[in-house]
Amino acid sequence: MTEPTTPPSRIVIATRESRLALWQAEHVKARLEALYPDCAVELLGMTTRGDQILDRPLAKVGGKGLFVKELETALLDRRADIAVHSMKDVPMQLAAEFALVCVSEREVPLDAFVSNRYESLDEMPPGAVVGTSSLRREAQLHAQYPMLAVTSLRGNLDTRLRKLDEGQYDAIILAAAGLKRLGLGDRIRSELPSEVSLPAAGQGALGIEALSDRPEVAAWMAPLNDPLTAACVTAERAVSRALAGSCEVPLGAFAVPRDGGLWLRGFVALPDGTRFARSERSGLPEEAERLGLALAEDLRAQGAEAILAELG
Repeated sequence: MTEPTTPPSRIVIATRESRLALWQAEHVKARLEALYPDCAVELLGMTTRGDQILDRPLAKVGGKGLFVKELETALLDRRADIAVHSMKDVPMQLAAEFALVCVSEREVPLDAFVSNRYESLDEMPPGAVVGTSSLRREAQLHAQYPMLAVTSLRGNLDTRLRKLDEGQYDAIILAAAGLKRLGLGDRIRSELPSEVSLPAAGQGALGIEALSDRPEVAAWMAPLNDPLTAACVTAERAVSRALAGSCEVPLGAFAVPRDGGLWLRGFVALPDGTRFARSERSGLPEEAERLGLALAEDLRAQGAEAILAELG
């Protein structure tokens, strides 16, 4: 991508208004102001449907796309130039009008165990209640800790922590990245190894979305892109797109750099953890998309289609 010939004079960032989303937008704003000192960078705060519907599991009300639709409308209306997202919240299929123009360096991508009573999942007694918003986490918890009671947990980060502190849950599982970004790392009792809880596609990475017909915006964002993180996230999202499309299913996909290439692992499961399809592959960063599609085929060979059919 070529350097922009004309630096931006004004950039408007569309963002959700949760504390974490605002942190992410402010983080990008600061980086853009450092890159373009003469540019006025502004935030356009918005409340999305995903923020409003808190009484039902996300999978039952339309999935993570509920967190981006209003932001995309602001892009289409030219009220904003870019939208900042947690990559794990970005739908796997973007409409043709939109493009991911940047994926920035990743924070810790692992899940975090948060509890006021226990140090780890292994310490929890039978029947103890674990809250999570994720079918992916739910399936892995059921498979490895069948004696625990896994229940739905919705709301933004502060709401989830409040519900834990009120005693509604014995522990909750959250993305470690969000806690660390908000200075709440001390709430983490332990980070769950990827062997225990394989992360979601894109977890821990921030993405910048813009209109696909605005190449100048893509050029402005290019310095914020981290090529290795982008390759990992591309491979992960290819797995999810090939198998699940825009559906909410228990699926994990996680790539890490290894020996000059990428090591990609993935799974599809039933929410109750009774059936899993798992596989792994290695490949070159520049072949990230192909690597993800190959892993998706491996998972099909391991029975992923039958699992997905059962999910209905």
